[in-house]
Amino acid sequence: MSRTVFLAFLLAFLVASVNAIELKVAVAANFKPSLEVLAKAFAAETGHRLLISSASTGALYNQIIHGAPFDIFLSADSHRARLLEKKGLILKGSRQPYALGVLVLWSPGFSGEHGKAMTLEDLAVYTGRLAIANPATAPYGLAAQQVLEKLGFWSSLRSRLVQGASIQQAWQFVASGHIPAGLVAKAQLVNHKDDDSHVFLIPATLYDPIQQDLVILQRTRQPEAAKAFVAFMLSPSVQHTIAKQGYLPVSTTMAGKPISEHRKEAF
Repeated sequence: MSRTVFLAFLLAFLVASVNAIELKVAVAANFKPSLEVLAKAFAAETGHRLLISSASTGALYNQIIHGAPFDIFLSADSHRARLLEKKGLILKGSRQPYALGVLVLWSPGFSGEHGKAMTLEDLAVYTGRLAIANPATAPYGLAAQQVLEKLGFWSSLRSRLVQGASIQQAWQFVASGHIPAGLVAKAQLVNHKDDDSHVFLIPATLYDPIQQDLVILQRTRQPEAAKAFVAFMLSPSVQHTIAKQGYLPVSTTMAGKPISEHRKEAF
């Protein structure tokens, strides 16, 4: 490589390094594994890096309203995103749905007939412990509570519920073998070394849509990079990737359709 070519390459690298931006992203626990994959693609496409912080949606919301210096918030619901919008803490017009969550009953420790997955009928007579996320702070926990209440199981199971601070912790309770079954996010099982025989898809009619919204926070110092990230998340290729990771996509082909239509087509 000649000296001139080398210097040109070095200059291009330095310019790219100067223009590269670090975005601080708060992400709900359920979406963290997916975001870690997408962060690499975003960096390759834009040169910008994501600094990811993860916890339950409720915990992250509390951090944000108390001044946490995030640029972007990927919630596991639309409720907290709307609250931030009402408080004037996000860039106007930045709230967008980026995925729809799917709830499943996962029972690797349940000894059903012929090794089949636990069903809602089995849950009616189940005497063991059941893992869910905390309904007060985690949207998937609230969905789990809605399912149990609609089925009339909430009162009988309540004393045997083991609540995780986030849906990730609820999943860990079951994955560790300490709890036989749990109501968790479908996305958590996509790359798990287990087969589908332990997974029962919860009917969408039993819980409110888990619409996951993202927002750009008003305090960001990198609004253009943050907008580039939002555009990246809503692009057809990324929405396709999100769909393969266990979510229902919010794609351009569904534009203008209510969330119920997304779920009907998927289920």
